Amino acid sequence: MRSPDLQKEIFTEKEKRNIEILSILRRQGPISRSDISQEMGINVVSISNYVDDFIKCNLVYEKELDVSEGGRRPVLLDLNPRAGYAIGVGLNLMNMVGLLVDLKGNIITKTQIARPQASVKEVSECLLEIVREILRRSKGYVENIKGVGIGIAGLINKKDGSIHWPQKMDHYYTYASVDLPLRGLMEREFNLPTLVENDATSACFGEHWFDLKENYKNILYMFSGVGCGMIINGELYRGAQGYAGEVSVYNYKEQDLFSCKSGKPCFVKRWDLDLGIVQDVKEVLLKEKQKAEEFLRISSNNIENLDLKSIFHAARLKNPVALAVLERAAKKLGIKIAFLVNLLNPQVVVIGGGFEDAGEEFLNTVKSTVIDWAFRESTDNLKILYSQLRENAVAMGAASLVLEKVFAQL
Repeated sequence: MRSPDLQKEIFTEKEKRNIEILSILRRQGPISRSDISQEMGINVVSISNYVDDFIKCNLVYEKELDVSEGGRRPVLLDLNPRAGYAIGVGLNLMNMVGLLVDLKGNIITKTQIARPQASVKEVSECLLEIVREILRRSKGYVENIKGVGIGIAGLINKKDGSIHWPQKMDHYYTYASVDLPLRGLMEREFNLPTLVENDATSACFGEHWFDLKENYKNILYMFSGVGCGMIINGELYRGAQGYAGEVSVYNYKEQDLFSCKSGKPCFVKRWDLDLGIVQDVKEVLLKEKQKAEEFLRISSNNIENLDLKSIFHAARLKNPVALAVLERAAKKLGIKIAFLVNLLNPQVVVIGGGFEDAGEEFLNTVKSTVIDWAFRESTDNLKILYSQLRENAVAMGAASLVLEKVFAQL
């Protein structure tokens, strides 16, 4: 198999059919040609022509015979997971994860570090080091790695792989353009085609590609309350320039004048990535000494080093400060999701990015808030659930976007 063009965004009809057939094999294999034909509503001769090409590329192989209902027993087909591999690296709220996966999404190698609290250039160096580490630990697979997928925060320029990265200065955000495009850095060092995608978009695609068992066509993936990934009518939605999914507006010159009496902050204003949870807990602890002592005792932490992980841990131990702050955050997130549910009417909303560890009470509060605020018609059959890929979602999504190109471009 040749290396795929990872920058290609629009597929031909033949490429779309490649993806669909191979996706069926990935999800349902081993499966017969006739069953694929029935699933797609395409005659079996056409399916066989595609499958023959896949077999020549060693992407698909024939397996044991199925049980016959009379007459000749059909040959079963399955995807060859070792026909190619992809590296995916993803940045979450609490860590950075790197994966090597095969064509079926099985994880061959995983490495992770704590999330860098630094500028985008330092984050870029951490991304490079994760890929170096995966390659060091995957020497037997290197020749068959088809590409690298990176899922990262910010606005991704699809033409050159550069990033407009949100950096906070005092209480203002600025979007800094990276001088050295991340894609170029990756391709020069590793000599592997590289794809750079927004974190929420990557995670949404990964959840759809690898984990959601139902064949949902309309999905929202909430990466905290800052960004969301969208699949609309079965297609990943990126917008005209690839920047869709930012669920806030921001103008640093007027942000101090832009507020809502009933919300802190305003629901269309830019939020901190952690929904302001850490700052909210700090404010409570600094005001109330007794509550601070109890919280810090169970979290084995101090106020300066407070993080989401320790707050989630305190909530699991039923600490009242942690529970109260998480309830407020869940309601804020629920209101924002309710707005998006009314706007886009999805079948399922997946909550991820690190909030999978916030607990069932957090999720239940989000659900009840969405029901209270969105139109009843939009929530009748709506499912709201945590990401099942959890901390791997962004990395798996980035890798799966590479695999999609592998499937398409045979």
